[in-house]
Amino acid sequence: MSSAIEQARELFADEVVTRALARDVQLPYGAGTAVLITLDNGHDHTKPNTFGPAGLLSLDAAIEAARARTDIVAVAVTGKPFIFAVGADLTGVPLLQTREQAHAIGKLGHDVFRKLGELHVPTFAFINGAAMGGGVEVALHCTYRTVSSGVPAFALPEAFLGLVPGWGGTYLLPRLIGAEKALKLIIDNPLAQNRTIKGPKVRELGIADAMFEPADFVEESLRWAARVVTGEVTVERPEVDTGAAWDQAVNNARFAVEGKLHGAAPAPLRALDLVDAARTRTRDEGFAAEDDALADLIMSDELTAGLYAFDLVQKRARRPAGAPDRSLARPVTKVGVVGAGLMAGQLALLFARRLNVPVVMTDLDQERLDKGVGYVHGEVDRLHAKGRVSADAANRLKGLVTGSLTKDAFADADFVIEAVFERMDVKRQVFAEVEAVVSPDAVLATNTSSLSITEMAADLRHPERVVGFHFFNPVAVLPLLEIVRGERTDDATLATAFATAKGLKKTAVLCKDAPAFVVNRLLTLFMGEVLGAVEEGTDPEVADRAVAPLGLPMSPLLLLQLVGPAVALHVAETLHAAFPDRFAVSEQHRRMVEAGKTAVYGPDFQIDPEVRALFTGGGTPSGEADILDRALRALAREIRIMLDEGVVAEPADIDLCLISGAGWPFHLGGITPYLDRTGISEKVNGAPFHQGRPKAL
Repeated sequence: MSSAIEQARELFADEVVTRALARDVQLPYGAGTAVLITLDNGHDHTKPNTFGPAGLLSLDAAIEAARARTDIVAVAVTGKPFIFAVGADLTGVPLLQTREQAHAIGKLGHDVFRKLGELHVPTFAFINGAAMGGGVEVALHCTYRTVSSGVPAFALPEAFLGLVPGWGGTYLLPRLIGAEKALKLIIDNPLAQNRTIKGPKVRELGIADAMFEPADFVEESLRWAARVVTGEVTVERPEVDTGAAWDQAVNNARFAVEGKLHGAAPAPLRALDLVDAARTRTRDEGFAAEDDALADLIMSDELTAGLYAFDLVQKRARRPAGAPDRSLARPVTKVGVVGAGLMAGQLALLFARRLNVPVVMTDLDQERLDKGVGYVHGEVDRLHAKGRVSADAANRLKGLVTGSLTKDAFADADFVIEAVFERMDVKRQVFAEVEAVVSPDAVLATNTSSLSITEMAADLRHPERVVGFHFFNPVAVLPLLEIVRGERTDDATLATAFATAKGLKKTAVLCKDAPAFVVNRLLTLFMGEVLGAVEEGTDPEVADRAVAPLGLPMSPLLLLQLVGPAVALHVAETLHAAFPDRFAVSEQHRRMVEAGKTAVYGPDFQIDPEVRALFTGGGTPSGEADILDRALRALAREIRIMLDEGVVAEPADIDLCLISGAGWPFHLGGITPYLDRTGISEKVNGAPFHQGRPKAL
């Protein structure tokens, strides 16, 4: 064993070792003896199988023992219940100190896994549960694969984190199913918020050769393997086009990556290069190139950023800072939604789907109410048409969501959320009317994006049961939920809010009752710097393009269009009133709203000429680099102020909010470490936000 591997093993001292437990099984139909290797780290499904150095060496020992035998006809690999394997153990990766150590880890994975494809007998992967990263690659090295129809997640997420599928993925997968299909898993899905596929799709793509039901999956897989061994079943796979179709797939993917990331993240492009070259490389050449790519990327800032962001959404999101004891939470058996507009409809559908409780909507007239309830029912029908819910589930969901013209329908509701017009007087009136009919301990939640929770509750008999519950649009897509504690919000209300958020499968972050809370405060500032540059005379397209190097999901002016110019103006005015020295209101933005303009860009992706005419004026245009620098400096200054004010507990909460609520790119690893890496934190505030490597917890 190399010294680099020995050093790596020492750094992975806390590895939860996934052991390769081998046993003999007699294949049906008299096919002979097979070795069945079960990957199992000794924990239940909440701690998935992963591969660190010790785990790889355990698998290597099991394969070598099988290689030495002449009495077997096959080797099969499967996982513990519900889990196949979810890739490399990333806990020790940040501790790797040299490129040589990183290279050794990559090569060890290749050296072990490739033996499965080079044994003297056929090998089978029985993908019984979740398979990601290195787990997928173990299966790719086998001669044949079966998959359970119940597999909930199958993915190659490496590019999402700042790596490449480096244990055979970029070489073996495109040569198995073609470059176009492979790149969907290697590039498209990771960059689409780390999308995964399920068991049936694995079979449809041709990755698996057969699919069986979960109840008797291993038994049926062994039966199928026996028929393959005896020659009764011949697996035929379509020939992969290694000509123009391969080139076209790579070129299309490269165009999409450049358009989305603007060169801000090296890992997706490195993966593309590996897939591109896999067409003509030998297996040895392909694997050696993957080793080099892994070694380079493991030592990169991008991976450090990606692992920090991963820990935020996987760990900190599950243990929200400042959340009260869960035992204080009250049950929620019925939900009321005040309003029947688009946001209210999205909320009603979410509460019904996730909490499985009755939801009643109210509005001022029957037409609006019918439209709101109709929207929810229509969305349920669309879910059914897409196969997302069964016919019975669709009927049940539609039955849960009803409407009422009076708030008396809230009398037995435990949780009432308002989603009405963003005006303090309107919201205060709504809560006064709701409080008159609900029980004394019912929670009153507001979906306000910027208004004071404390002021909203001031005149109520029970202001302690009012809490901010701020969702992000689209509600079904963005995970963040800002939970805002007013000055008089009590622990029971707050605990109920967090328990409800968990039931809704949202990422909840506790915020102080401060203007616009976290995401809208920072996005308004960011957008304001771009609008300010336009007002000074910068061409709007130049100003909008200035932040492209960050690889954000959309530009500031497109974000303005998505949020709605009127809504964005209201938030800007709220923040200007609170902090006039730091938040300006663009007169051009105001003119756009007064003119009734709801979009900045036209259908041709060019700025609407009428909007452009409103954006004239000023004689001091700025360059793209200057605009980006000033926007980032403004963010660094404001984040420091927010932390000093206690708007959230730590910088990690700011980062989690922007990642899960605003689509801040994963590869940047959160805004605060990015500002540290670029030196902006120190230039603006005199000190970085983090000392040393940023930690999510």
